[in-house]
This record gives sequence, structure tokens and C-alpha cells, in this order.
Amino acid sequence: MKYRRWFIVGAAFTLIGVLVAGFAVFSGSFSPRGFVKDKYTRAASQDIGRQAIAYTSRKSPSAVSDEITKAWKPADQYVDGSGVYLRYDDDSVVIVPVAVGGSLILLEKMTTAYPRYHSTVGNSWAWGRGNTVRGGGPGAGK
Repeated sequence: MKYRRWFIVGAAFTLIGVLVAGFAVFSGSFSPRGFVKDKYTRAASQDIGRQAIAYTSRKSPSAVSDEITKAWKPADQYVDGSGVYLRYDDDSVVIVPVAVGGSLILLEKMTTAYPRYHSTVGNSWAWGRGNTVRGGGPGAGK
């Protein structure tokens, strides 16, 4: 009898966990990429090839950046007069002002974003999953 109660409690927690995970997966906002797709307006005409997928917002780049970084903390961030550059593990989110007001938001994989924006961000975006150049102590990475 005692074990049956624990089995029921365990099954209930498992079911709750599955429901929460399912909701997160199907809602689409479980990554910075999903957050941008859900929150901002798609602008296919502004895409850069197949690499950088464009979205727009009527808000300023700093306001858009605040919304995104509150939901998803970036591994690195660079801000200058040209825009806001957010680096995540696998993706970048680049937010630039548009002439008519608002922002253009570009989603891109880091493999193509880093070479594209390196001249702007320089070494501000540490390459890799939150790590700077090599690190790890003597002989690491050799």
C-alpha cells in the first residue's frame, strides 16, 4: 500500500513534467530563435541569402534587445552605433535600426554570422560555447 502511493505520486510528477516539456516544445519559444519567430514580424524580402532570416519590429534596437535578452541571456553582446549584436551558443541575433523607424532583426547560425560580423564585433564575440579563445590552462587545445 505504501509503495503504491509513491508510485502514484511519481507518475503524477512524470505526467506534469511531460506536459510542461510538450508545451515548451510546441509553443516554439524555447530558444532565442523561437522567441524572435514568435514575437516579431517576418520580413522575407530583407533576408540575407539563406543564412540570415529577417524580422522587423516598430521598436528601437535597444528596446528589442532588452526584450530578447530578458527572455534569453546571450553568451556575448556587442553594441555600437550600427546596432546590437547578440551571440548565443549556435545562433546570432543582430538588431539594426531602419531608416523609417523600428528595427531589422536578423537570425543567423554562428557559423555564417561570425565571419559576416567579425569586422564589427571583433573579438567581442568569443568563439565557441561561451568560452574565450583557448583557455583551459597549460597545454590546453594543443
